[in-house]
Amino acid sequence: MATTFATPNTLLGLYQPKSRTARLVSAVAVAFLGSILLTISAKINVPVWPVPVTLQTMAVAALAAGLGARMGMATIALYLAQGLAGLPVFAGAGAGLPYLMGPTGGFILSWLPMAFLIGYAADKGLSRRVVPLFAVMVGASIFGFAIGFAWLLILSGQAGWIDQSNVVMSAYKGAVEPFIVWDIVKMAFAALSVVAGWALLKRN
Repeated sequence: MATTFATPNTLLGLYQPKSRTARLVSAVAVAFLGSILLTISAKINVPVWPVPVTLQTMAVAALAAGLGARMGMATIALYLAQGLAGLPVFAGAGAGLPYLMGPTGGFILSWLPMAFLIGYAADKGLSRRVVPLFAVMVGASIFGFAIGFAWLLILSGQAGWIDQSNVVMSAYKGAVEPFIVWDIVKMAFAALSVVAGWALLKRN
């Protein structure tokens, strides 16, 4: 398992090469391709303030379910490293540490534990069943919202868009409530996409 990078219960695990070197090369390639997908999903956005609407949570969920916990987290970590290095991979125009220290930072960082939770479920065989996979994705998304919301509250003292007389409700109304329904829809699409991938492979 130490050199497989993905379990046979994941889509990636079915296609791993036999040699250790080939597995490592393929894992690096998959992580880079995944980071490109995350970048593209970031650029497809509605630039509302303080948190833009993007397709990234759907991409995170689908990648984690398809790759498993280990490669899912590695892909997210590579994406974060690219952003910290100054590459224009985030939804906004900024990059680097200042961007992550902004209002969206908590949501972006929450993708690591999200990828672990969803990827772990996939490693255990849930990525072939729509309802259980969707339930795990929604649970992971709620966990991500909690981290992002806590981050917003930490920043509330210096945020002009937050009503300082009602910090908690203002942060919730501005950066959490508008995204709940959209994230449920995105998790449904992510779950259906991964399960459809299994169905396609079985048919072939």
